[in-house]
Amino acid sequence: MSTPSPVHWTTQLGSLSAHPAAFLIVLGYGLLWFIFRPEHFGFEAVATLAIWSMTLFIQRADRRDTLAVHAKLDELLKVTREARTELARIDEEEPEDIEEIRDREKREAEKSGRQSAA
Repeated sequence: MSTPSPVHWTTQLGSLSAHPAAFLIVLGYGLLWFIFRPEHFGFEAVATLAIWSMTLFIQRADRRDTLAVHAKLDELLKVTREARTELARIDEEEPEDIEEIRDREKREAEKSGRQSAA
């Protein structure tokens, strides 16, 4: 694995959108919209705020599920003596780096599978 790189801004933004404070930002935005532009606060505004809120709920649930799966996998790696520890911290990498590592692992698995079959 390469040296740890700084977290990409899109990854940081994704993590922040799963934070409970994101809901307060949407609520504050809606409140300010209602106070300063009440003539434009109709069904469309409510629908927009509902969509934003649902997006945040989905993001939060997805993050929770992902973190739970990672915790379970970390525990399995910890108790399995044959497991390689190089991949234990792959979740700290950027998605593009993870994809590159997965592709490399697939190529190595295919290569070793062909060699052992021969």
